[in-house]
Amino acid sequence: MEKRIIGVTGGVGAGKSRVLKILAGDFGAHVIQADEVAKSLMEPGKECYRRVVEYLGDSILAGDGTIDRQAMAALIFGDVEKRRQVDRLTHPAVWQAIRREAETSPNRLVVIEAAILGQEFRDNCQEMWYVYTSRENRLLRLAKNRGYSEEKSRAIMESQAAEAEFEAFCDRRIDNNGTLEETRRQINGLLTE
Repeated sequence: MEKRIIGVTGGVGAGKSRVLKILAGDFGAHVIQADEVAKSLMEPGKECYRRVVEYLGDSILAGDGTIDRQAMAALIFGDVEKRRQVDRLTHPAVWQAIRREAETSPNRLVVIEAAILGQEFRDNCQEMWYVYTSRENRLLRLAKNRGYSEEKSRAIMESQAAEAEFEAFCDRRIDNNGTLEETRRQINGLLTE
């Protein structure tokens, strides 16, 4: 049987982690998280690390020489051009690493999770799933699970794609407002379509 590669996306607090756990635990999926791949490529000695430090400067470095992600975020969060340039410096390597991991996985089901929508994401997946959760539930989850203030949660939500963009980008939708069992049933249904 041919390998099936599914992209999973959704806004902050939507419950993508829950969906990934179900896909891995119940269906044996190999899960690749774009943020984790990006973090590994930003370690000292790696090419992306060198490029980003060269571009942004030493002010983003922690005392141990690693990139201080909060310092970097503070530098690029309000500057669209800086953020785009960091993306240009890192995204090709991130997607190359993701492709390599997906291709070499022995699993027949591979799931790639990323929050940022883009053609590279689309091109690397056979189908795209949107994890939907109401704004109210997302705000509650972010406060409970991550200790975020409502203001911080809203600011992050506003910086991400709008619900309509996620809907247009994806082929399928998982409504993650309900119970774990309801989410599991939806995933099973999508996998057996």
